Amino acid sequence: MLSADRAPKRTVLVLTLGGTIAMTRAASAPGVTPTLSGSDLVAAVPGLQSAAEVRVEDFRQMPGASLATGDIVDLVERLGRAERECLDGVVVTQGTDTLEETSYLTDLYYSGAMPVVFTGAMRNAASAGADGPANLLAAVQTAGSAEARGAGVLVVLGDEIHAARHVRKLHTTSPGAFGSPNTGPLGHVAEGSARFHRLPKPIGRLPLPTGALPQVEIVTASLGSSGTLLKGLENEVSGLVVAAFGVGHVPESWCSRLEALAAAMPVVLASRISAGPVLTSTYGFAGSESDLLARGLIGAGTLDPYKARLLLTALLAADTPRPEIARAFLDRS
Repeated sequence: MLSADRAPKRTVLVLTLGGTIAMTRAASAPGVTPTLSGSDLVAAVPGLQSAAEVRVEDFRQMPGASLATGDIVDLVERLGRAERECLDGVVVTQGTDTLEETSYLTDLYYSGAMPVVFTGAMRNAASAGADGPANLLAAVQTAGSAEARGAGVLVVLGDEIHAARHVRKLHTTSPGAFGSPNTGPLGHVAEGSARFHRLPKPIGRLPLPTGALPQVEIVTASLGSSGTLLKGLENEVSGLVVAAFGVGHVPESWCSRLEALAAAMPVVLASRISAGPVLTSTYGFAGSESDLLARGLIGAGTLDPYKARLLLTALLAADTPRPEIARAFLDRS
């Protein structure tokens, strides 16, 4: 048996999509923009090449806010080719604005066992204390870990390892912005190794879409809202997610409109709170969770509205029957 220092290096592909991790200030722009290539990112990380044999591919170069679902479908197809190329793992670098959503959508579609790890940065590459290099190193170390194989899509920032299905961005500027409020991290990176405390249960993957994805939108409940944004949605979207108060409550004035929408399309009841589940039977007033579920809405479990929207979109794209949509939310939350 080879010793650890003589074992063959793992081969990790870094796919760059842009984002803050690749941003510097250009003379022609008022602020930072994505300017660094993947090779630039890799060259800025001390010790990276000793962690793995790193290959780099510039896949996109844009802010996280400009990524679209089509970009992620293309990414999943590239991940499939990477698996067939017998790579040991893939790291995806991108903007943190949408990282919790893109990683989750990838997790819904990627069916391989090869580790896939998303990372990014909260501080741009030109700022003091830029966190991108450390995050990229920890992500590569995790992607090259044999224990990460088959664990689903992961997110690594601040030396914490999170499951894509649970991770949330919880702060606008802090380097410690990401967490998993319902579960905590899966593990940590220390002394150059990914150390898992537990592994997530596997979830069934969905077929990759071949055409345009159906349109699903989110409507958020707020104090005194009349629900006017619900008007006419049955003619505009294929599905709806309600970001409700607390454990799944909306104003009473919303009830009849939501019931009519639920008769026309799948309407998912999620919570606008960043942690905790939507309940099913605790409250009984008009607009409560039990009332809305009785009116045909589908509970999101512990999924936040943003991930619930992506799951509903993927299920609709796969022509999933209505009863199976409800079961899918139970299985994947």
